Amino acid sequence: MAALITPADRIFVAGHRGMAGSAICRALQRAGYSNLLTASRAELDLEDGPAVQRWFAEHQPTVVVLAAAKVGGIQANNTYPADFLLENLKIQTNVIETVWRSGVRRLLFLGSSCIYPKFAEQPIREDALLTGPLEPTNEWYAIAKITGIKLCEALRRQHGFDAISLMPTNLYGPGDNYHPTNSHVLPALIRRFHEAAERGDASVTCWGTGTPLREFLHVDDLGEACVFALEHWQPGPEEQQFLNVGTGVDLTIRELAEAVAAATGFQGEIHWDASKPDGTPKKQLDVSLLAELGWRARIPLAEGLRRTVAEFRDGLQQQEVRL
Repeated sequence: MAALITPADRIFVAGHRGMAGSAICRALQRAGYSNLLTASRAELDLEDGPAVQRWFAEHQPTVVVLAAAKVGGIQANNTYPADFLLENLKIQTNVIETVWRSGVRRLLFLGSSCIYPKFAEQPIREDALLTGPLEPTNEWYAIAKITGIKLCEALRRQHGFDAISLMPTNLYGPGDNYHPTNSHVLPALIRRFHEAAERGDASVTCWGTGTPLREFLHVDDLGEACVFALEHWQPGPEEQQFLNVGTGVDLTIRELAEAVAAATGFQGEIHWDASKPDGTPKKQLDVSLLAELGWRARIPLAEGLRRTVAEFRDGLQQQEVRL
């Protein structure tokens, strides 16, 4: 069988400045793919359909990875539901349709584990999609991502277009968003505990009860999974058209908070505000299909947390130097 991608391919990574996109670029370069195409938002607004079409006509990529998305945590999703639905639908529709119509040979669409029902059987298999109601706090983002998955499936079914999708679990690592209100749980905890340790606070209060279970994947592992899928995975028409990406291991938010506290050097007490939402009670992915193909995550959470806290602090020091 001919190689699914080669070093000669012109690979466009949409969203290359984001956490996932930048990790995918790093993984592609490590694997010997140096012919990468990128475009900042100032250079290409993916919500502008005609602009996307012009860019593709000019640069003529042969392989595309769609990692661009509007993302955020529970509060951001609750506050801006229309933004999360509209912006993600525009990005996905513009890019995926243009990729297909412009003759691109292979597309990888990056989804999210939030596509699955709130009370899906655990660990969550790919065939759980659309079998129950979504988690209300992020259903807008989830609906957009489900639409992207199904558009890729529809193009493969109707037109034989080579589109595949990966569904990563919760990501963390270089390039994460540490905004005090609009970030995901792990970067939010890193910032909160770091600042508390710096101030010498006696306690930190975290949202919810601490009982929900979550799975976390270092973003560099995701990058490696994307390269692996591009190189090796070609599903048949009757096979699963998207795959979960994760570690297959979860822990409680309380255990996560304790691990982050230790990694940041915080020695005070941790309190829990049960009036705040917990979100989905458990979200652990079944990663057996990707494992059967030959890929598994390699970065343990303890090592990933240590590296991520160090990178976060290095970033703060660089900001201080620039100021």
